[in-house]
Amino acid sequence: QVQLVESGGGLVQAGGSLRLSCAAPQSSLSNYAAGWFRQPPGKERQFVAASSGSGSRTSYADSVKGRFTISRDNTKNTVYLQMNSLTPEDTAVYYCAVKRVYYSSSYYERSEDYAYWGQGTQVTVSV
Repeated sequence: QVQLVESGGGLVQAGGSLRLSCAAPQSSLSNYAAGWFRQPPGKERQFVAASSGSGSRTSYADSVKGRFTISRDNTKNTVYLQMNSLTPEDTAVYYCAVKRVYYSSSYYERSEDYAYWGQGTQVTVSV
């Protein structure tokens, strides 16, 4: 079992930035691929970004490409999502998720591929 603790959400004006963190206090994440997903109000959960276990490979949804960056510090067992140029359309509950992998270059974009999830953190972008 992997416990994930998210932080960094909040209220920000359009054009602003936030950095979300996803920490695993009791686990090493070096053998886990990681992903960020979001669920806007009244909508289904959406893929945002994914990282391989090593962090060498990443993937982004088209809607966030060029604005969001996923990164990780495996020495701190933490995955980050840097979000820049935020718009009201980015308003959502953001979730991190991890999946144990055997190849450090693997990453996943489907929510059903992930076994462990954080509790979610609210991001609200005002006009």
